[in-house]
Amino acid sequence: MKRFDHERLTVYQEAIHFVALADVLLEGLPKSLAVSGQLDRAATSMPLNIAEGNGKHTPADRCRYFDNARGSALECAACLDVLVAKRNIDEQTSHGGKEVLIDIV
Repeated sequence: MKRFDHERLTVYQEAIHFVALADVLLEGLPKSLAVSGQLDRAATSMPLNIAEGNGKHTPADRCRYFDNARGSALECAACLDVLVAKRNIDEQTSHGGKEVLIDIV
């Protein structure tokens, strides 16, 4: 099977894994929560930036996209903290998501 180069990257695969985890989490949250939309956007941004950055030809361009992906991963971690603080999810759920995010960062 043919694959794109970015699909071979472990960090890309982990980002896709987090998107799936976030989607399950978001299904149980009210869409009216601002943090729900923020988590969805930040989670989606990670693999998109990794894929686009991996296709860039100069190190500076690649670095910019990978930095954006890293920032989105950190934003996702903060979203999980907010959800715990607002008692929308428990610490264990947050911890599971953060384990994946640590690998991405």
